[in-house]
Amino acid sequence: MHLSRRSLLAATAGLAVGLPSTRSHTQGAGRKTLRLTSRVIEVNGKPATRYGAFQPSGAWGIALNEGDTFDVQLENGLDVLSGLHWHGLNPPWRQDGVPYISGPPIAPGKFAEYSFPAQPAGTRWMHSHFGLQEQNLLAAPLIVREQSAIRSGLQEVVMLLEDFSWRKPSLIFEELRKPKPMTAMGNMAGGNVAGGGMNMPSGGGMDLNDVTYDAFLANDRTLADPQVFDVEKGAEVRLRIINAAASTNFMIELGNVEGTVLTVDGNPVVPLKVRQFPLAIAQRVDIVVRLPADGSALPVLARGEGLAKQTGVVLRPRGAAVARISETAETAAPALGLMDEMKLRAAQPLPSRPIDRSVPVDLTGNMSGYVWGMAVHGMEAVPVGVEKGERVELVMRNTTMMAHPMHLHGHSFQVTEINGQAFAGAVRDVVLVLPRTTVKVVFDADNPGLWAYHCHNLYHMAAGMFATVVYRGFN
Repeated sequence: MHLSRRSLLAATAGLAVGLPSTRSHTQGAGRKTLRLTSRVIEVNGKPATRYGAFQPSGAWGIALNEGDTFDVQLENGLDVLSGLHWHGLNPPWRQDGVPYISGPPIAPGKFAEYSFPAQPAGTRWMHSHFGLQEQNLLAAPLIVREQSAIRSGLQEVVMLLEDFSWRKPSLIFEELRKPKPMTAMGNMAGGNVAGGGMNMPSGGGMDLNDVTYDAFLANDRTLADPQVFDVEKGAEVRLRIINAAASTNFMIELGNVEGTVLTVDGNPVVPLKVRQFPLAIAQRVDIVVRLPADGSALPVLARGEGLAKQTGVVLRPRGAAVARISETAETAAPALGLMDEMKLRAAQPLPSRPIDRSVPVDLTGNMSGYVWGMAVHGMEAVPVGVEKGERVELVMRNTTMMAHPMHLHGHSFQVTEINGQAFAGAVRDVVLVLPRTTVKVVFDADNPGLWAYHCHNLYHMAAGMFATVVYRGFN
């Protein structure tokens, strides 16, 4: 499949806008074919060949309903080894899509089959876990629409964010790995952590971005030609926002409109009113917004952390004018902090029970040599060993001067403590651990297997910030 940008956008519009609640519950069921392919998109007027994941109809990614089976044949139409990880779903471990852990990668021209309950419901996504393919835009939405969302009848808009570079990912990584003299590192080796690590000031000793990107994309488009969604005047719209970037955290901006956060990482939270919201790499947020009563269009923007560069989509009531939006905001986005994280409360928290196993995990590394790691019980390259049925606590202590979005496969965890402050936080699958900060999460060991556990900054993971969670005696 070789799609132009225009044909691609026409194909993705059905998924991105969503369907009303009259859609039958079984419509998303049945075997689906998903094909990995090369495609051509336009970035600010220039063609770029990148990867993608499409159904034969041209639909981007997969949309299911709560209660459906995830029944997919994944075909590799690329000329390289590849595959997809079903991020946020909790499948049997051999169907998790992580090469050489869940199973082998898929060879060119071959396919793999997946069949398991599409659980948990919510805003999930899919991406390659092979090499640096994620930087080549091999990612797509994976939406399991909640029964509550279907009943609501709200229009839905999916916004998938990515960072784009004209350079090959291998060259980006090679440049990052070059030794850097400490004199060129500025204050990255130290610095102040404001508010005990809850909020970090821009340039306050931490390094915000490893890579300088040429553009940020929302549904494959820049603000030079953003995707415009037709909506009803004054209507409520459910935004499903996915940070599928390889190495960029974003600040979501709603302007003067106040939205209501319904879920994070696909999991329901006590509703929270926001005008902006931090979204670390691989995190997702569902926000309900009401269009302005005056019938004007509503831009939904995402600024890169510490940067003025931005992207986004536009919600347009019938007849509303759409003004040109600059790709450069008037001010840079702030560094992501954890104050918003501490405001979140799980609507469906994990059942209360004692912790059976507490595991210290030190996040290690530095920018000078660009070597990153995870020390479990003080030892590098050691897995987190668990027993089925245990309540497990991960105590993640970031010893570095970069933030790390930490992701555990096959499970959902609850955030329970940040820098000694305990609270009944959100249920997630990715949590941002700021520099010189300790974050505790708990999960129930109810999915036996061998699971990836890593930083979701692609280049940190490739440089060593990757571990595993291993169930004793699994088979």
